[in-house]
Amino acid sequence: MVLRGSVATLALLAAGSAFAADLPSKAAAPILVEEHCKAAISTPGYGPTIKAPATSSCWASPIGDLYLGGAFSAMAYSFSNPFNAALTPVNTDPDRNQRLDASNAMLFIQKADGPFQFFVAAGLYSIPTLGLPVFQSYDQNSALFGPVPIAYGKYQINDEWSFQGGRMFTNIGTELLFTFQNINISRGLLFNQENFVNQGVQVNYASGPWAASLAVTDGFFSGELNWVTGLITYKIDDANTIGVNGGTNFSKFNNAGRGSQFSYATPLNLQNSSIVSVNYTYANGPWTITPYLQYTDVSGDVGLGIPTSASTFGAAILGAYAFTDWFSLGGRFEYIQQDGNRLSAVPQTNLLYGPGSSAFSYTVTPTFTFDRFFIRGEYSFVDLQDIQRGNVLAGTLGTGFGRTGNRTTQERYMIETGITF
Repeated sequence: MVLRGSVATLALLAAGSAFAADLPSKAAAPILVEEHCKAAISTPGYGPTIKAPATSSCWASPIGDLYLGGAFSAMAYSFSNPFNAALTPVNTDPDRNQRLDASNAMLFIQKADGPFQFFVAAGLYSIPTLGLPVFQSYDQNSALFGPVPIAYGKYQINDEWSFQGGRMFTNIGTELLFTFQNINISRGLLFNQENFVNQGVQVNYASGPWAASLAVTDGFFSGELNWVTGLITYKIDDANTIGVNGGTNFSKFNNAGRGSQFSYATPLNLQNSSIVSVNYTYANGPWTITPYLQYTDVSGDVGLGIPTSASTFGAAILGAYAFTDWFSLGGRFEYIQQDGNRLSAVPQTNLLYGPGSSAFSYTVTPTFTFDRFFIRGEYSFVDLQDIQRGNVLAGTLGTGFGRTGNRTTQERYMIETGITF
């Protein structure tokens, strides 16, 4: 009996152990692995011909993921009718017929996610623009925004609202700051009326198809907060977007005694002006087309050295067609005019090539891209009308092209090559 009881007990224990083995074991707590380097990088913006790099260098840091990018490129060009050296800021190599130069030697570092974000662009840059002298990149850095043109911090409140402050890209215009961001190597005639780097503070809103920004800035890099700028864009559908942007000064600015280098970045007339621009973009398949209109105005103020009120009106269309993944063709047509009378005996304010002047341009830019490498050529032509003529014997310069300022056309042949990463 004792033996039988012991055997029964052992059998019962064995059955219980087998049953327990069949029960599912308690699930282990999941190990949460923090994912890094997943942010979508949207700054700096890129156009349709030189596209943003597919990947960026990224590493984790105590303050979050940091992303490193950049652009290194060189350009060579040949111009007809370069400007007179009298238009050159002090300690600057004058406009030349030909030059080989760096167009970008830029590094970008940013934190692109989390509540606190920032973006810094540092290095060497050139901003060639139609209808203006083109100085050496080193001299442009000195006369414009220095070796750190962009540096701002941003606080992302939620998915819709954010604040930022520092040296920022402008809200104004259609063409962007650096060469590699644009369809064309040179920016256009309308770009000359815009400010393109601002120091100040800005609030941003984005929800669904709507995006808007409002900023208080120093306008044309004056160092004084006396401008307000803003933009609104609406994405109609995947292919169509419309937008309005502009800005105005809310107090007068006097650059008397500031020197020619300061006035190069902060022109008196434009610092005291207002501007509004309306644009539309169609981007579908191989096509990108952007027409836009622009109006500027400045009020006369004799005390500041602005003799009369003046305004400009301009229209432009930019386009690009991608024939293949590695070849595209871009172009631009523009027209801009200023009010006023060049024959007036009364001094008048100049916003263009003299009161009553106008300008037309066209630009063609074929672009080849191979992964992160690009090479492109460019031909552009500018034609001026109703300029003020100078008199060599009287020692006066005209308001047009050439060493005397009396030429009315300029052709440019350019080539640019480099990498983005």
